[in-house]
Amino acid sequence: MTAQQLKNSILLMAVQGKLVPQDPNDEPASVLLERIHAEKERLIKEKKIKREKNPSVIFKGADNTPYEKIGDEVRSLADEVPFDIPDSWEWVRIRSLGEIVRGSGIKRNETVPQGCPCVRYGELYTTYQTSFTAATSFISAELDEKCKHFSYGDVLMTLTGENKPDIAKAVAYLGANPVAAGGDLAFWTRHGMNPLFLSYIMASPYIISRKVALATGDIIVHISGDKLGTILLPVPPLAEQEKIVARIQNLELVIKDYAQKATMLQALEGTFPEALKKSILQEAVQGKLVPQDPSDEPAEALLERIRAEKRRLIKEGKIKKDKHESVIFRRDNSHYEKRGSEEVCIDDEIPFEVPPSWALIRLDNIGIYRKGPFGSSLTKSMFVPKGADTVKVYEQKNAIQKDHTLGTYYITRQYYESKMRSFTVEPGDILVSCAGTIGETYVLPEQIELGIINQALMRMTIFAPIDLDYFLLYFDYVLKQTAKEISKGSAIKNIPPFEIFKKLILPLPPLEEQKRIVEKVRELESLCNSLCS
Repeated sequence: MTAQQLKNSILLMAVQGKLVPQDPNDEPASVLLERIHAEKERLIKEKKIKREKNPSVIFKGADNTPYEKIGDEVRSLADEVPFDIPDSWEWVRIRSLGEIVRGSGIKRNETVPQGCPCVRYGELYTTYQTSFTAATSFISAELDEKCKHFSYGDVLMTLTGENKPDIAKAVAYLGANPVAAGGDLAFWTRHGMNPLFLSYIMASPYIISRKVALATGDIIVHISGDKLGTILLPVPPLAEQEKIVARIQNLELVIKDYAQKATMLQALEGTFPEALKKSILQEAVQGKLVPQDPSDEPAEALLERIRAEKRRLIKEGKIKKDKHESVIFRRDNSHYEKRGSEEVCIDDEIPFEVPPSWALIRLDNIGIYRKGPFGSSLTKSMFVPKGADTVKVYEQKNAIQKDHTLGTYYITRQYYESKMRSFTVEPGDILVSCAGTIGETYVLPEQIELGIINQALMRMTIFAPIDLDYFLLYFDYVLKQTAKEISKGSAIKNIPPFEIFKKLILPLPPLEEQKRIVEKVRELESLCNSLCS
């Protein structure tokens, strides 16, 4: 339940007589209506207001259901009355309670910094809420003389708006001095009711439903004072109106607190899964997610196998020899990197300590990374229908949707052989989305179509004996961290540059521990998904 839904529920209880208990000692609403009627007759006699031609009189019939007499006609209201009300309450048409007076036209350019106070209709939506005591806009004395004015206890309502539920928003004026009312604004005066009660009740789901039914227009919504006057209003005793107002005001503090907590909860629900996943991955790459097993082959032995694999690929001509191959090691509680004959302390590059059985290695030393063709070297004009002598162009959606069969773009075999061969993908290669939705990865399965990557993809070929799933966990963690740092708070739109990416340091556990880490991460992510669903 949202805060607004909670408020609506409270207002509905209020309008139905269920928010506060009835007190048999309270003067019943029928007596209040008699006083309001007597005051109306006095004003008619003094010619301050006009007599209504066909006034509405609502009463209970012998069958204990409501009836309405207008002139000589009497009809049942059983089908129009939406709910039962307490015995001390009465039903009445709004027009029977005082007058609804339309304001005067006050243009925005007619307001002045200082002068006579006024309220323009739009300010009821932007400036004033349930009640107010002083206006924030002013007009000249000359214009003020031409305007109609509302006074203490009058209830302002908008006759124009942008949507039907908000039409005729009601705000009680509780200030001492008369204020000019702008056009498309009406004020309900001489109603004899608690003005705050009217302000609240006019915002109840019941009254809103009636306003929606009576309003006209779609883009610009209108409702007339005459139509407002036809709405049936439940009237409690005056003393009970005051109790209802006090109760709603107390509950508004609860609603405000509820809204704040709901907002916090919503924000938490939006960020919690990602934050939890990030925390899990962080624990994983720091060696804190699973215990170390002394029987595991240490990562240093794994490094030797990685270097042996790299030498084999160099010998076969599949990769080029690195003249300054990186070797990272510890000495005197510090981290050093040896490139050729040069040794450099790299403690400032090491974000956290790893277990003694782990090792550190640059990404550049465990695989080959290739971004897709640049610019005009691969455009849609080069694509041809699939045929016997064509080569598939893999797209971002293959990585995002993790499906190698998607896509209909192909190039000729001739163009592939002459210009695109270096972008070839093979089974086991990892496709990475590099723009927009960055960092989505997909390991290509066996028996894929011969193909190349497009501009929005990166190909990763991991030749080292490393568990691919562990590598992808690390990749997901470090890629997003690095991309966020590079973006400096702006929206992350592209993968980090190669010169940065390839220098990133991979925390390398023993191979068996890599597998345990992957298993534990999957277990925790499954639990996280079940908690957040």
